[in-house]
Amino acid sequence: MDNPMNENGYGNVQAENVVPVPPAVNAGVNTNQLDEKKVRSLGLWLKCASLLFLCSIFAALALTAKMEGSKKTSDTEEETSAVEGIKEKISKKTKDGIAVVRVYGAIMQSSKSYDWEQSGSSAIASKIRKIGKKKNVKGILLDINSPGGTVGAVQEIYDAIMYVRKEEKKPVVAVFGDVSASGGYYIAAACDKIYAHPGTMTGSIGVIMSGGNFEGLMKKIGYKTEVVKSGKYKDIGSPYREMTPEERQLLQDMIDDSYDQFVTAVAEGRKMSKEDVKKLADGRIYTGRQASQNGLVDKLGNYQDALDCAGEMAGLGKNPNVVSGTSDSIDSFFSMMNSKFGGKNILSEAMDMNPRLEYRLYMK
Repeated sequence: MDNPMNENGYGNVQAENVVPVPPAVNAGVNTNQLDEKKVRSLGLWLKCASLLFLCSIFAALALTAKMEGSKKTSDTEEETSAVEGIKEKISKKTKDGIAVVRVYGAIMQSSKSYDWEQSGSSAIASKIRKIGKKKNVKGILLDINSPGGTVGAVQEIYDAIMYVRKEEKKPVVAVFGDVSASGGYYIAAACDKIYAHPGTMTGSIGVIMSGGNFEGLMKKIGYKTEVVKSGKYKDIGSPYREMTPEERQLLQDMIDDSYDQFVTAVAEGRKMSKEDVKKLADGRIYTGRQASQNGLVDKLGNYQDALDCAGEMAGLGKNPNVVSGTSDSIDSFFSMMNSKFGGKNILSEAMDMNPRLEYRLYMK
């Protein structure tokens, strides 16, 4: 159907084709008001988010400051602790106290041309004299765990102890460990007091010299030595021939003289007669308790007991300060280095058959 034209030239729109416009909802609110509410709501959320962000920043800063403060406190405490440790070490070195000298193992002159091994008798004797001269050292505790050693080496340490007692007027107390026999006991006899465990092995007061005789073996393998000497006793103790009766008597005389020196040292140190000492000095060994019963040991006790005794004798009382800087930690390190890199060859040690005059517990 053709639409009639109206007066303006446009076709008339029929009513049934026109969609009616519904009335506006919330007629009193316009579009600008709705947009304003949305902006306000968004602004509120942004403010809340900003506030939370600022709070998290402040919390992080506070936590960081606390951690830094804690770290500084920890560092300060560590520094304070280190300073206190240094002060304590210095105090121990300078404070009056008792020095500890350890005599462990066989006593003999060091055979090394260098000074790594500090266990030789010369080093020990020198240490005793040096420590005895220190003003803050009021006494010495001699910690002995030794089966003895060569006569000259033992007497060198004995003389050093007597020097400290007589010249420096300082007390020296000995304490025995597992073993303190023969030469180990000899050096203890120089001390003011002797402490031992009930089960300590001690005694063995006497002298020994031993050697070997390879004459029979040498004949079997066809080996013969030729000796040119200036006197008939020059090769005394040779392992390649029998010892003559005259040579044996010469050595026995030397043994007897060394034995008399040992007996005299014990008699003077223990305030006993030589006759009484000789009754005990036939080479036998004693437990610490037996030695105490026979007057060879003053008291049965341990390291701390001996240290307390040294402190009281020095006028410092019980549990005295142990003067630092006199321990054997460095010496032990060098001794270990020596055993690893510079020690004697085991075979050469075994083949060393040179006679030695010894104050030593003989248990080969």
